[in-house]
Amino acid sequence: MNPLRLTISAAALLALAGCGPKAGDPKRQIGANPYLPPIHQYVMPPMKVPTIAPWGDAVPTVPAGMQVKALAKDLKSPRSLYVMPNGDILVVESGGPKAPIDRPKDVIVGLVKNRAHTPVKAGNRILLFRDADGDGVPELQSVFIDHLKSPFGVVLVGSDLYVANTDAVMRYHYETGQTRITDPGVKLTELPGGPIDHHWTKSLTASPDGTKLYAGVGSNSNITENGMPAEKDRASIWEIDRATGAHRLYATGLRNPNGLQFEPTTHQLWAVVNERDELGPDLVPDYLTSVKDGAFYGWPYSYYGQHLDPRVMPQRPDLVAKAIPPDYALSSHVAPLGMVFYTGANLPASYRGGAFVGEHGSWDRNPLNGYKVVFVPFANGRPNGMAQDVVTGFLSKDGKILGRPVGLAVDNRGGMLIADDVGNTVWRVTAAGR
Repeated sequence: MNPLRLTISAAALLALAGCGPKAGDPKRQIGANPYLPPIHQYVMPPMKVPTIAPWGDAVPTVPAGMQVKALAKDLKSPRSLYVMPNGDILVVESGGPKAPIDRPKDVIVGLVKNRAHTPVKAGNRILLFRDADGDGVPELQSVFIDHLKSPFGVVLVGSDLYVANTDAVMRYHYETGQTRITDPGVKLTELPGGPIDHHWTKSLTASPDGTKLYAGVGSNSNITENGMPAEKDRASIWEIDRATGAHRLYATGLRNPNGLQFEPTTHQLWAVVNERDELGPDLVPDYLTSVKDGAFYGWPYSYYGQHLDPRVMPQRPDLVAKAIPPDYALSSHVAPLGMVFYTGANLPASYRGGAFVGEHGSWDRNPLNGYKVVFVPFANGRPNGMAQDVVTGFLSKDGKILGRPVGLAVDNRGGMLIADDVGNTVWRVTAAGR
Protein backbone atom coordinates (compact mmCIF):
# COMPACT_ATOMS: atom_id res chain seq x y z
CA MET A 1 0.00 0.00 0.00
CA ASN A 2 1.18 3.53 -0.81
CA PRO A 3 2.66 5.03 2.42
CA LEU A 4 0.96 8.41 1.87
CA ARG A 5 -2.44 6.80 1.38
CA LEU A 6 -1.87 4.68 4.46
CA THR A 7 -0.98 7.74 6.54
CA ILE A 8 -4.07 9.62 5.37
CA SER A 9 -6.28 6.60 6.00
CA ALA A 10 -4.77 6.11 9.44
CA ALA A 11 -5.36 9.73 10.43
CA ALA A 12 -8.96 9.66 9.25
CA LEU A 13 -9.82 6.36 10.88
CA LEU A 14 -8.08 7.10 14.15
CA ALA A 15 -10.03 10.35 14.37
CA LEU A 16 -13.20 8.26 14.36
CA ALA A 17 -11.86 5.80 16.90
CA GLY A 18 -12.48 8.09 19.84
CA CYS A 19 -16.23 8.22 19.24
CA GLY A 20 -18.59 5.96 21.12
CA PRO A 21 -19.82 5.00 24.59
CA LYS A 22 -17.59 5.06 27.65
CA ALA A 23 -16.55 1.81 29.30
CA GLY A 24 -18.37 0.81 32.47
CA ASP A 25 -17.37 -1.10 35.59
CA PRO A 26 -15.97 -4.46 34.41
CA LYS A 27 -17.18 -6.12 37.61
CA ARG A 28 -20.73 -5.83 36.28
CA GLN A 29 -19.71 -8.29 33.61
CA ILE A 30 -18.23 -11.03 35.77
CA GLY A 31 -20.24 -14.13 36.59
CA ALA A 32 -23.12 -16.14 35.21
CA ASN A 33 -25.36 -13.18 34.31
CA PRO A 34 -23.23 -10.31 32.95
CA TYR A 35 -24.57 -6.89 32.10
CA LEU A 36 -24.86 -6.56 28.30
CA PRO A 37 -25.20 -2.92 27.16
CA PRO A 38 -26.66 -1.80 23.83
CA ILE A 39 -24.57 -2.46 20.74
CA HIS A 40 -22.42 0.32 19.30
CA GLN A 41 -20.89 -0.25 15.87
CA TYR A 42 -17.74 1.52 14.67
CA VAL A 43 -16.12 2.49 11.43
CA MET A 44 -12.91 2.10 13.45
CA PRO A 45 -12.80 0.66 16.99
CA PRO A 46 -11.32 2.74 19.82
CA MET A 47 -7.75 1.62 20.38
CA LYS A 48 -5.71 2.08 23.56
CA VAL A 49 -2.39 0.28 23.61
CA PRO A 50 0.32 1.52 25.96
CA THR A 51 3.98 1.31 25.09
CA ILE A 52 6.16 -1.51 26.42
CA ALA A 53 8.69 -0.99 29.20
CA PRO A 54 11.19 -3.48 30.68
CA TRP A 55 10.55 -5.13 34.03
CA GLY A 56 13.99 -4.17 35.33
CA ASP A 57 14.07 -5.21 38.99
CA ALA A 58 10.27 -5.14 39.29
CA VAL A 59 8.11 -8.26 39.53
CA PRO A 60 4.34 -8.82 39.36
CA THR A 61 2.20 -8.21 42.44
CA VAL A 62 0.67 -11.09 44.43
CA PRO A 63 -1.47 -11.22 47.60
CA ALA A 64 0.03 -11.27 51.08
CA GLY A 65 1.45 -14.65 51.99
CA MET A 66 2.55 -15.36 48.41
CA GLN A 67 5.66 -14.57 46.42
CA VAL A 68 6.58 -14.41 42.74
CA LYS A 69 9.99 -14.95 41.18
CA ALA A 70 11.29 -15.39 37.65
CA LEU A 71 11.91 -19.01 36.74
CA ALA A 72 13.39 -18.03 33.36
CA LYS A 73 14.16 -14.69 31.68
CA ASP A 74 15.26 -13.38 28.29
CA LEU A 75 13.07 -15.82 26.38
CA LYS A 76 11.69 -15.42 22.85
CA SER A 77 7.94 -14.90 23.25
CA PRO A 78 6.93 -17.65 25.72
CA ARG A 79 3.28 -18.40 25.08
CA SER A 80 2.35 -21.69 26.74
CA LEU A 81 3.61 -24.11 29.38
CA TYR A 82 3.44 -27.82 30.12
CA VAL A 83 4.75 -29.75 33.12
CA MET A 84 6.00 -33.28 32.47
CA PRO A 85 5.37 -36.10 34.99
CA ASN A 86 9.01 -35.98 36.16
CA GLY A 87 8.70 -32.24 36.86
CA ASP A 88 10.47 -30.92 33.76
CA ILE A 89 8.86 -27.71 32.52
CA LEU A 90 8.27 -27.18 28.81
CA VAL A 91 8.10 -23.57 27.62
CA VAL A 92 6.64 -22.99 24.17
CA GLU A 93 8.11 -19.93 22.43
CA SER A 94 5.81 -18.96 19.61
CA GLY A 95 4.58 -16.25 17.29
CA GLY A 96 1.89 -16.21 14.65
CA PRO A 97 2.42 -16.27 10.89
CA LYS A 98 2.09 -13.02 8.96
CA ALA A 99 -1.42 -12.44 7.62
CA PRO A 100 -1.69 -11.72 3.87
CA ILE A 101 -4.51 -9.18 4.21
CA ASP A 102 -3.54 -5.52 3.78
CA ARG A 103 -6.78 -3.54 3.79
CA PRO A 104 -6.23 -0.10 5.35
CA LYS A 105 -8.24 -0.94 8.44
CA ASP A 106 -6.38 -4.24 8.98
CA VAL A 107 -3.01 -2.58 8.55
CA ILE A 108 -3.81 0.22 10.99
CA VAL A 109 -5.32 -2.04 13.62
CA GLY A 110 -2.35 -4.37 13.24
CA LEU A 111 0.14 -1.54 13.71
CA VAL A 112 -1.58 -0.40 16.89
CA LYS A 113 -1.96 -3.91 18.33
CA ASN A 114 1.68 -4.69 17.60
CA ARG A 115 2.70 -1.96 20.05
CA ALA A 116 1.60 -4.35 22.81
CA HIS A 117 3.64 -7.31 21.53
CA THR A 118 7.28 -8.04 22.16
CA PRO A 119 9.68 -6.86 19.44
CA VAL A 120 11.73 -10.04 20.06
CA LYS A 121 11.39 -12.55 17.23
CA ALA A 122 9.57 -15.65 18.47
CA GLY A 123 11.65 -18.78 18.89
CA ASN A 124 8.97 -21.14 17.47
CA ARG A 125 10.46 -23.93 19.53
CA ILE A 126 10.00 -25.68 22.87
CA LEU A 127 12.50 -25.23 25.69
CA LEU A 128 12.95 -27.60 28.64
CA PHE A 129 13.81 -26.43 32.16
CA ARG A 130 14.69 -28.80 34.99
CA ASP A 131 14.58 -27.61 38.62
CA ALA A 132 15.34 -30.86 40.42
CA ASP A 133 15.73 -29.37 43.91
CA GLY A 134 12.65 -27.14 43.65
CA ASP A 135 14.38 -23.90 44.61
CA GLY A 136 12.96 -22.05 41.60
CA VAL A 137 16.34 -21.92 39.84
CA PRO A 138 16.59 -24.47 37.00
CA GLU A 139 19.85 -26.40 36.93
CA LEU A 140 19.34 -27.44 33.31
CA GLN A 141 17.95 -25.73 30.21
CA SER A 142 17.82 -27.23 26.73
CA VAL A 143 16.14 -26.75 23.36
CA PHE A 144 13.66 -29.62 23.52
CA ILE A 145 12.11 -29.39 20.03
CA ASP A 146 13.17 -26.85 17.42
CA HIS A 147 11.96 -25.54 14.04
CA LEU A 148 8.23 -25.68 14.80
CA LYS A 149 5.49 -23.78 12.99
CA SER A 150 3.80 -21.41 15.44
CA PRO A 151 3.39 -24.08 18.16
CA PHE A 152 1.07 -23.60 21.12
CA GLY A 153 -0.63 -26.62 22.71
CA VAL A 154 1.33 -29.54 24.22
CA VAL A 155 0.13 -32.73 25.91
CA LEU A 156 1.80 -36.03 26.86
CA VAL A 157 -0.09 -39.34 26.74
CA GLY A 158 2.06 -42.30 27.75
CA SER A 159 5.20 -42.07 25.64
CA ASP A 160 3.52 -39.95 22.95
CA LEU A 161 4.11 -36.20 23.09
CA TYR A 162 1.68 -34.15 21.00
CA VAL A 163 2.39 -30.60 19.84
CA ALA A 164 -0.26 -28.44 18.17
CA ASN A 165 1.42 -26.34 15.51
CA THR A 166 -0.81 -23.77 13.88
CA ASP A 167 -1.49 -26.12 10.95
CA ALA A 168 -1.16 -29.66 12.36
CA VAL A 169 -0.98 -31.85 15.45
CA MET A 170 2.41 -33.58 15.55
CA ARG A 171 3.34 -36.70 17.54
CA TYR A 172 6.82 -37.35 18.97
CA HIS A 173 8.15 -40.34 20.89
CA TYR A 174 9.28 -39.36 24.39
CA GLU A 175 11.36 -41.18 26.98
CA THR A 176 11.18 -40.08 30.62
CA GLY A 177 13.97 -37.63 31.39
CA GLN A 178 14.72 -36.92 27.73
CA THR A 179 16.04 -33.38 27.26
CA ARG A 180 15.98 -33.12 23.46
CA ILE A 181 13.92 -34.56 20.62
CA THR A 182 15.52 -34.40 17.19
CA ASP A 183 13.32 -36.69 15.10
CA PRO A 184 10.89 -34.84 12.79
CA GLY A 185 7.77 -36.32 14.36
CA VAL A 186 4.67 -37.75 12.71
CA LYS A 187 1.68 -35.68 11.60
CA LEU A 188 -1.42 -36.99 13.37
CA THR A 189 -3.87 -34.64 11.70
CA GLU A 190 -3.90 -31.35 9.86
CA LEU A 191 -5.46 -28.26 11.46
CA PRO A 192 -6.87 -25.20 9.66
CA GLY A 193 -3.89 -22.95 9.02
CA GLY A 194 -3.15 -20.44 6.24
CA PRO A 195 -3.28 -18.51 4.18
CA ILE A 196 -5.09 -16.11 6.53
CA ASP A 197 -4.85 -17.93 9.92
CA HIS A 198 -6.36 -15.03 11.91
CA HIS A 199 -6.46 -16.88 15.25
CA TRP A 200 -3.37 -19.04 15.00
CA THR A 201 -3.00 -20.42 18.54
CA LYS A 202 -4.16 -24.04 18.80
CA SER A 203 -4.73 -25.16 22.38
CA LEU A 204 -4.49 -28.89 23.10
CA THR A 205 -5.41 -31.39 25.81
CA ALA A 206 -6.19 -35.10 26.15
CA SER A 207 -9.26 -36.88 27.49
CA PRO A 208 -8.89 -38.39 30.96
CA ASP A 209 -8.74 -41.90 29.47
CA GLY A 210 -6.14 -40.81 26.90
CA THR A 211 -8.04 -42.01 23.83
CA LYS A 212 -8.91 -38.59 22.42
CA LEU A 213 -7.25 -35.22 21.94
CA TYR A 214 -9.10 -31.91 21.98
CA ALA A 215 -7.82 -28.94 19.97
CA GLY A 216 -9.10 -25.37 20.05
CA VAL A 217 -9.37 -23.83 16.57
CA GLY A 218 -10.16 -20.11 16.52
CA SER A 219 -12.08 -18.20 13.86
CA ASN A 220 -10.38 -16.72 10.80
CA SER A 221 -11.74 -13.22 11.44
CA ASN A 222 -13.37 -10.99 13.98
CA ILE A 223 -16.83 -11.36 12.51
CA THR A 224 -16.66 -13.18 9.12
CA GLU A 225 -15.12 -10.22 7.25
CA ASN A 226 -12.91 -12.72 5.40
CA GLY A 227 -15.92 -14.65 4.13
CA MET A 228 -17.59 -17.80 5.42
CA PRO A 229 -15.47 -20.19 3.29
CA ALA A 230 -12.46 -19.04 5.35
CA GLU A 231 -14.26 -20.23 8.50
CA LYS A 232 -14.58 -23.89 7.49
CA ASP A 233 -14.02 -26.11 10.57
CA ARG A 234 -13.00 -23.06 12.62
CA ALA A 235 -14.43 -21.34 15.71
CA SER A 236 -14.69 -24.80 17.21
CA ILE A 237 -13.13 -27.46 19.38
CA TRP A 238 -12.02 -30.57 17.55
CA GLU A 239 -12.12 -34.05 19.02
CA ILE A 240 -9.27 -36.09 17.51
CA ASP A 241 -8.89 -39.85 17.72
CA ARG A 242 -5.35 -40.62 18.91
CA ALA A 243 -5.20 -43.93 17.08
CA THR A 244 -6.27 -42.75 13.62
CA GLY A 245 -6.12 -38.94 13.56
CA ALA A 246 -9.78 -38.80 12.52
CA HIS A 247 -11.58 -35.76 13.90
CA ARG A 248 -15.04 -34.36 14.43
CA LEU A 249 -16.31 -30.98 15.59
CA TYR A 250 -16.99 -31.49 19.27
CA ALA A 251 -18.44 -27.99 19.86
CA THR A 252 -18.89 -24.97 17.58
CA GLY A 253 -19.61 -21.24 17.70
CA LEU A 254 -16.56 -20.57 19.93
CA ARG A 255 -14.75 -17.58 18.42
CA ASN A 256 -11.30 -18.30 19.88
CA PRO A 257 -11.16 -21.15 22.42
CA ASN A 258 -8.00 -21.61 24.47
CA GLY A 259 -6.82 -23.04 27.78
CA LEU A 260 -8.54 -26.39 27.26
CA GLN A 261 -8.62 -28.35 30.53
CA PHE A 262 -10.66 -31.17 32.06
CA GLU A 263 -12.11 -30.26 35.45
CA PRO A 264 -10.53 -32.77 37.86
CA THR A 265 -13.65 -33.89 39.79
CA THR A 266 -16.29 -34.10 37.04
CA HIS A 267 -13.92 -34.76 34.10
CA GLN A 268 -15.87 -32.17 32.10
CA LEU A 269 -14.01 -30.23 29.38
CA TRP A 270 -13.65 -26.47 30.00
CA ALA A 271 -12.16 -23.63 27.97
CA VAL A 272 -11.68 -19.86 28.01
CA VAL A 273 -12.92 -18.01 24.94
CA ASN A 274 -12.04 -14.64 23.38
CA GLU A 275 -15.23 -13.07 22.09
CA ARG A 276 -15.74 -10.60 19.21
CA ASP A 277 -14.68 -6.94 18.97
CA GLU A 278 -16.07 -3.66 17.64
CA LEU A 279 -19.47 -3.66 19.35
CA GLY A 280 -18.44 -1.36 22.19
CA PRO A 281 -16.07 -1.27 25.17
CA ASP A 282 -18.37 -3.56 27.16
CA LEU A 283 -19.29 -6.01 24.41
CA VAL A 284 -18.79 -8.87 24.17
CA PRO A 285 -17.68 -10.41 27.49
CA ASP A 286 -14.95 -13.02 27.14
CA TYR A 287 -15.79 -16.13 29.10
CA LEU A 288 -14.97 -19.38 30.87
CA THR A 289 -17.28 -22.27 30.06
CA SER A 290 -17.80 -25.98 30.21
CA VAL A 291 -17.82 -27.35 26.68
CA LYS A 292 -20.73 -29.61 25.91
CA ASP A 293 -20.59 -32.22 23.17
CA GLY A 294 -22.53 -30.99 20.13
CA ALA A 295 -23.24 -27.55 21.60
CA PHE A 296 -23.29 -24.30 19.57
CA TYR A 297 -22.13 -21.14 21.39
CA GLY A 298 -23.27 -18.47 18.95
CA TRP A 299 -20.36 -17.18 16.88
CA PRO A 300 -20.74 -15.47 14.48
CA TYR A 301 -24.52 -15.07 14.45
CA SER A 302 -25.16 -14.31 18.09
CA TYR A 303 -23.35 -13.72 21.35
CA TYR A 304 -23.88 -14.79 24.93
CA GLY A 305 -26.67 -17.08 23.91
CA GLN A 306 -29.18 -15.63 21.48
CA HIS A 307 -28.20 -11.93 21.34
CA LEU A 308 -28.03 -11.21 17.61
CA ASP A 309 -24.97 -9.68 15.98
CA PRO A 310 -26.40 -7.43 13.22
CA ARG A 311 -23.18 -7.41 11.20
CA VAL A 312 -23.53 -11.00 9.99
CA MET A 313 -25.53 -11.50 6.81
CA PRO A 314 -27.34 -13.67 6.04
CA GLN A 315 -28.36 -14.67 9.52
CA ARG A 316 -29.02 -18.23 10.63
CA PRO A 317 -32.06 -18.22 12.92
CA ASP A 318 -31.92 -22.01 13.06
CA LEU A 319 -28.48 -21.89 14.64
CA VAL A 320 -29.28 -18.91 16.88
CA ALA A 321 -32.21 -20.85 18.30
CA LYS A 322 -29.73 -23.53 19.40
CA ALA A 323 -27.09 -21.15 20.81
CA ILE A 324 -26.42 -21.63 24.52
CA PRO A 325 -24.87 -19.04 26.84
CA PRO A 326 -21.50 -19.80 28.44
CA ASP A 327 -21.16 -20.54 32.13
CA TYR A 328 -19.13 -17.60 33.40
CA ALA A 329 -18.29 -14.16 31.99
CA LEU A 330 -14.86 -12.66 32.65
CA SER A 331 -15.79 -9.14 31.40
CA SER A 332 -15.11 -7.62 27.99
CA HIS A 333 -11.83 -7.65 26.04
CA VAL A 334 -9.67 -9.25 28.74
CA ALA A 335 -8.42 -11.77 26.13
CA PRO A 336 -8.08 -14.97 28.20
CA LEU A 337 -5.47 -17.26 26.63
CA GLY A 338 -4.54 -19.59 29.48
CA MET A 339 -6.39 -21.52 32.17
CA VAL A 340 -5.48 -24.16 34.73
CA PHE A 341 -7.37 -25.88 37.53
CA TYR A 342 -5.41 -25.77 40.78
CA THR A 343 -4.97 -29.11 42.55
CA GLY A 344 -1.68 -28.37 44.32
CA ALA A 345 -0.97 -27.82 48.00
CA ASN A 346 1.58 -24.98 47.91
CA LEU A 347 -0.76 -22.01 47.46
CA PRO A 348 -3.45 -21.17 50.03
CA ALA A 349 -6.15 -23.81 50.46
CA SER A 350 -8.83 -21.39 49.21
CA TYR A 351 -7.47 -21.84 45.68
CA ARG A 352 -7.78 -25.61 45.57
CA GLY A 353 -10.28 -26.85 43.01
CA GLY A 354 -10.76 -23.48 41.32
CA ALA A 355 -9.47 -22.12 38.01
CA PHE A 356 -6.70 -19.62 37.40
CA VAL A 357 -7.14 -17.65 34.15
CA GLY A 358 -4.40 -15.73 32.31
CA GLU A 359 -5.85 -12.53 30.84
CA HIS A 360 -3.62 -11.21 28.06
CA GLY A 361 -5.33 -7.81 28.09
CA SER A 362 -7.35 -5.46 25.92
CA TRP A 363 -6.34 -3.30 22.96
CA ASP A 364 -9.74 -1.76 22.12
CA ARG A 365 -11.00 -0.55 25.48
CA ASN A 366 -10.38 2.55 27.58
CA PRO A 367 -9.60 2.08 30.41
CA LEU A 368 -7.66 -1.10 29.79
CA ASN A 369 -9.00 -4.42 30.99
CA GLY A 370 -7.22 -7.68 31.79
CA TYR A 371 -3.40 -7.79 32.01
CA LYS A 372 -3.55 -10.06 35.06
CA VAL A 373 -4.16 -13.57 36.35
CA VAL A 374 -7.51 -14.04 38.05
CA PHE A 375 -8.95 -16.88 40.10
CA VAL A 376 -12.48 -18.23 39.70
CA PRO A 377 -13.62 -20.29 42.72
CA PHE A 378 -15.36 -23.61 41.99
CA ALA A 379 -17.64 -25.84 44.05
CA ASN A 380 -18.93 -29.22 42.89
CA GLY A 381 -17.26 -28.73 39.53
CA ARG A 382 -18.93 -25.37 38.82
CA PRO A 383 -17.93 -21.68 39.20
CA ASN A 384 -18.97 -20.44 42.61
CA GLY A 385 -18.30 -16.79 43.38
CA MET A 386 -16.66 -13.63 42.13
CA ALA A 387 -13.40 -13.76 40.21
CA GLN A 388 -10.45 -12.53 42.27
CA ASP A 389 -7.35 -10.70 41.08
CA VAL A 390 -4.32 -12.80 42.04
CA VAL A 391 -1.30 -11.77 39.96
CA THR A 392 -1.32 -8.12 38.86
CA GLY A 393 1.25 -5.40 38.24
CA PHE A 394 1.72 -6.22 34.55
CA LEU A 395 0.89 -2.55 33.92
CA SER A 396 3.25 0.00 35.45
CA LYS A 397 2.00 2.92 37.55
CA ASP A 398 2.57 5.26 34.61
CA GLY A 399 0.51 3.03 32.31
CA LYS A 400 3.20 1.12 30.42
CA ILE A 401 3.05 -2.60 29.65
CA LEU A 402 5.64 -4.58 31.59
CA GLY A 403 4.20 -7.96 30.71
CA ARG A 404 1.18 -9.88 29.45
CA PRO A 405 0.20 -13.27 30.92
CA VAL A 406 -0.66 -16.06 28.49
CA GLY A 407 -0.36 -19.77 29.36
CA LEU A 408 -0.54 -21.13 32.92
CA ALA A 409 0.57 -24.39 34.52
CA VAL A 410 1.06 -25.90 37.97
CA ASP A 411 4.46 -27.45 38.67
CA ASN A 412 4.95 -30.68 40.60
CA ARG A 413 5.51 -28.75 43.85
CA GLY A 414 2.27 -26.79 43.58
CA GLY A 415 3.72 -23.53 42.29
CA MET A 416 1.82 -21.68 39.58
CA LEU A 417 3.76 -20.88 36.41
CA ILE A 418 2.90 -17.94 34.14
CA ALA A 419 4.17 -17.40 30.59
CA ASP A 420 4.68 -13.66 30.02
CA ASP A 421 5.10 -13.10 26.28
CA VAL A 422 5.94 -9.38 26.50
CA GLY A 423 8.30 -9.54 29.46
CA ASN A 424 9.75 -12.72 27.86
CA THR A 425 9.72 -14.33 31.28
CA VAL A 426 8.23 -17.35 33.00
CA TRP A 427 7.08 -16.36 36.49
CA ARG A 428 6.61 -18.79 39.39
CA VAL A 429 4.11 -18.02 42.15
CA THR A 430 4.38 -19.86 45.47
CA ALA A 431 3.56 -19.43 49.12
CA ALA A 432 5.93 -16.94 50.72
CA GLY A 433 9.11 -18.52 52.00
CA ARG A 434 8.77 -21.71 49.94
